[in-house]
Amino acid sequence: MSSTNRRSFLARSAALATVPTVAALADGTLAGQASAATLPDYAPIPPSALGPAVNAQGYYVGRIEKNLYWVTDGTYQAAFLTTREGVVLFDAPPSIGHNLQRAIDEIASANGVSNKVTHLVYSHHHADHLGASSLFGRHVVRIGHTETKKFLAGYNDPARPVPDVTFDKRHTLHVGGERVELAWHGTNHTSDSVYIHLPHHNTLMLVDVLLPGWVPFDSFNLNEDVPGSIAAPAKAMSYPWKHFVGGHIGRLGTRQDMTVYQQYVDDIIDNVKKALVAVDPTPYFTKYGDNAWAAVKEYQAAQVAYASDPVIRKYTGVLAAADVYTASTTFIILESLRLDLGVGSQVHD
Repeated sequence: MSSTNRRSFLARSAALATVPTVAALADGTLAGQASAATLPDYAPIPPSALGPAVNAQGYYVGRIEKNLYWVTDGTYQAAFLTTREGVVLFDAPPSIGHNLQRAIDEIASANGVSNKVTHLVYSHHHADHLGASSLFGRHVVRIGHTETKKFLAGYNDPARPVPDVTFDKRHTLHVGGERVELAWHGTNHTSDSVYIHLPHHNTLMLVDVLLPGWVPFDSFNLNEDVPGSIAAPAKAMSYPWKHFVGGHIGRLGTRQDMTVYQQYVDDIIDNVKKALVAVDPTPYFTKYGDNAWAAVKEYQAAQVAYASDPVIRKYTGVLAAADVYTASTTFIILESLRLDLGVGSQVHD
C-alpha cells in the first residue's frame, strides 16, 4: 500500500471508529447498508489539502518549530512542547489515544529529553479533543478555561478530568523556561474555546475554527455561536504566527489558509444576503398551503442552493470537500444572519 493510500485509509478508519455499529435485521441484511455503487461521488481532494503519511502505528509526529511538535492520525491533531522540566501537551484526542505518548517517546528518545507529560492544556471541553486526557494520570497539571471546568464537572466523564488551573480571560503558562499564552476572546465554536499562542515558536492553536485546506465540517463545524465563529479568524490573524494547529485533518495551517477560509465564509455571507432578496417564497407557500413546514423547507432549500452553488463551483479544487459540506454551512449561516443579526427581517404592514 502506498504512503498516500495508507494515509487516506487510516484517516477514514479513524473517522469510522466513531460511528456506531449498524444493527443486523432478521433476514441477516444490515439496516442502512450501502455499497460503492449506491454511494454518491464527490470531487477529488486537492493534493494541497493532504498532510504527511502516518506510520504503521497510525500516527505522524513532526517538528513545528524548535522544541514544539505536532501529532496527527490524519483526522485529529494535538501538539506538545518539550521542556527541561517535562512535556506540555495541548489536547488529547481519543482517536490518537496511546499514540500521543508513543509520539512523545519518539521525539524524547531522539533528542535526549524527558518524555514525562507534566502539563495538559485543554483547548475546549469537547470529548473528541480531550477523551484521552485520563491516559496521562492524576499528577498531570491540567489547564483550561473556567467554563471548561464547569462543563466537565457537570458531565463527570472520567476520561476528561476537570482542569486544575483555570482562567477567565488570560493565563500565561511558564514551564521549563518556555512560555505559553492562553486567552479567551469570546464564544466561537464553544463558549470555552481558547486561543493558544506560543510566541517563541511562531505558532497559534485554535481548535475547530480553521481546518487547513478543507471547508468546515457539517453545519459550519457545529458552532455554538455563528457570529462569534465568523469573527474568530480576524482575532486569530491579530496574533503574530506562522504555523497554525487547527485540531483536525492531516496538516498544519498557514496565514494564507486563514485568508482563503475567511474569503470562503465571506462569499457565503454575500450570497446568502442576495438569496434572502432574490428567492421568491410565493410558489412554495402556494404549493403547500397549510403545510407550513413543507413550504419553509423547500423555500429555504432554494435559498441555500442559490447561495451555495456559486461557492461550491468557486472552491472545488481549492478547498477539500467544498461540494460535501458547503450547503449545510450555508444553511447555518443563513439562519444566523436571519435570527442573530436580523438580516432580511420584515415587519408586516
